[in-house]
Amino acid sequence: MVRTPNGITYLAPYVNIVCMCFDIAVYFQGFHPEMTVWRSTKTRVILSTDTVGVRGAAMHNILETGLVYLCGNSAKAKQAVGEMATKLGLTVLDRGSLSAARELEDFPLRLFQEWRLPLLVAIGLIAFFFFYLLIRDVIYAAVEQDKNISYRIMISLANKVFPIVSLIMLSLCYLPGVIAAFLQLYRGTKYRRFPDWLDRWMLCRKQMGLVALGLAFLHAIYTFIIPIRYAVRHKLISTVVNEMKNNKTTPFYFDDTEAWGTDSFYVLGILGFFLYVLLGLTSLPSVGGTLSWREFSFVQSKLGHLTLFICTAHGYIYGWNKFLRPSTYKWYTPPGYMLCLIVPSIVLVLKFLILLPCVDRTLTRIRQGWERTEPKEEMVMTKATNL
Repeated sequence: MVRTPNGITYLAPYVNIVCMCFDIAVYFQGFHPEMTVWRSTKTRVILSTDTVGVRGAAMHNILETGLVYLCGNSAKAKQAVGEMATKLGLTVLDRGSLSAARELEDFPLRLFQEWRLPLLVAIGLIAFFFFYLLIRDVIYAAVEQDKNISYRIMISLANKVFPIVSLIMLSLCYLPGVIAAFLQLYRGTKYRRFPDWLDRWMLCRKQMGLVALGLAFLHAIYTFIIPIRYAVRHKLISTVVNEMKNNKTTPFYFDDTEAWGTDSFYVLGILGFFLYVLLGLTSLPSVGGTLSWREFSFVQSKLGHLTLFICTAHGYIYGWNKFLRPSTYKWYTPPGYMLCLIVPSIVLVLKFLILLPCVDRTLTRIRQGWERTEPKEEMVMTKATNL
C-alpha cells in the first residue's frame, strides 16, 4: 500500500486509487484500463472502474438518511460497490451512468430540494385563502355593515386559513396514489412509468404531509388561545353588564341536536389530530425504520385515509346547516370551509371506488404482476411459433 501526499492510495494486487476530487478520479482512470478509482468516503463520493476500460461507478452517501446514490457504466463495479454499501447498513439507489457522478457532488449543497414543491403549494394556498377570507370577512363587514373588525386578522382569520390549507395538503398526499391506481387500471399493467408530473408529485407526499401536520399544530394552538382573547372576554362581559343594566336574563334553551353536533365536532377534531401526529411520527426515519414494510404501509395508507375521512367529517360538522342560510354567502361567495372540502371529498369518493371488490381485485392482480395484454416480446414469440 502506497499513499501519496495528495491522499491517493494504491492497493495490491488490484490497482485502487482513493481520490479527494472527481476530476482527479477521472484523470487517473486514463492511466490503466484495470484501474479502480475510489474517492474518499469522507467526502461522501466513491468512484470505481472495472477492467473493461474507463468505466466507473459513483456513490453519494447521505449519512443522515442511510441512502446511497450509485452511478456508473459498469454493472460489475456497481454490484461490488453496492454490496459494500449494503454491508455497511446503507440503502443503495442506482442513479444511472457515470456522467451523473458530478451531479451527485452537488447534492449536499442543495437547499430543501424535496421541500420546494410542497412549500410552494402551501404558500400559494395560504395566500389565496388569506385574501379570499379577508375579502369575505373583514372587507365585507367594513363595506356592507360599516364595522371595523380588522383585529380578527391576527387570530380569527389565521385560525380559518391554517385548517383549510392543512386539510387540502393532507388530501393532496393521497390524491396521486388514487390517480396512479386508476392509471394502472386503465393501462392494465404496472410496468409502465408514470408521467413525470405524477412521479414528482408522489415523491414529495411525505413533505406535503409534514407541512399539513405543522399547519394542524398551528390550528390547535390558535384554538386553545381563543377563550383568553381580549375581544372574546370583552364580548362576554359586555353581554353580562347589559343584562344587569336592563334587569333581564336572555333565555338559553338546551338543544339536543346542537349538543350532539358540538360534541361530535370536538371529538372528531381530537381524533383527527391524534392520527395526524401518529402519521407524522411514523414518517421519521428513526421510527419508520423500526417498522416492517407491511406495518409502515398500513399506517401510511389505511390510517392515513382514516385520518383524511375523520378530518373531512370534522369540516362537514363544522358547516352543519350553515349552507342553508343566505347570510353564509357573502357577496355570493361560498365560505372557506366549503372550498376546502372539495378536494378531500373527491379523494374519498375515488378511494371508495377503488375499494369496491370488482375494482380492488383487478388492481391487486395488476400490482402482483398480471397484465391485461401480453407483452410485446411474448406476442412476437407467439406469432413466430404459430408460423
